[in-house]
Amino acid sequence: MAIIESVATTSFGLIERIRRGERDAFTPLFEKYRARLAVWIHYRLGPQMRAQVEVDDIVQETLLRAFKEFGQFTYRGPGSFMRWLSMISEHVIIDDARRHNRAKRHANAMVPLRSESQPGGADPADSKTPSRLLAAKEDLRRLLQRLDDLPRQYREVLLLAKVEGLATQEIAERLGKSRQAVALLLHRGLRQLRQTLQSGDHP
Repeated sequence: MAIIESVATTSFGLIERIRRGERDAFTPLFEKYRARLAVWIHYRLGPQMRAQVEVDDIVQETLLRAFKEFGQFTYRGPGSFMRWLSMISEHVIIDDARRHNRAKRHANAMVPLRSESQPGGADPADSKTPSRLLAAKEDLRRLLQRLDDLPRQYREVLLLAKVEGLATQEIAERLGKSRQAVALLLHRGLRQLRQTLQSGDHP
């Protein structure tokens, strides 16, 4: 029984539950990817776009589109769902950049989730209390600051491995490096990130 429950909470298990019509599996599925997606979007936006839009808004819009377009997703193994979310977020970022050339929209118009005024909207992807949301945002802000402090090559490899979920060989091919070189960069990057996070906890 424990094994079945464990499988049901993996990404694949949650995806299968959604395909069977269990809409309540969307929230835990999205929560598994929210932080990784936020980090990925943060670096895809770049400094100029980050001054115009909120990462959270792009995350919410991405998850809303994923909710609506879930029938188009095909599971192709570990990492495929994150790659699909990344692809959607690319389109969201492009669309938002175009909109900002005309006028800045209100965040509520961007993410029409279910509420008293929007009874037909989608279920919110986040059911946390305000205090838990603030704590999660603070954790994300702290992580992004530590990632920014890393040497570029460490940060690049960490994002590819831990955010996009690419295997070492895939990273090596994308960066034009040997697998051994990537493995060494990943090891050193993780070690330095852990050290900076620990030092931040204990000044």
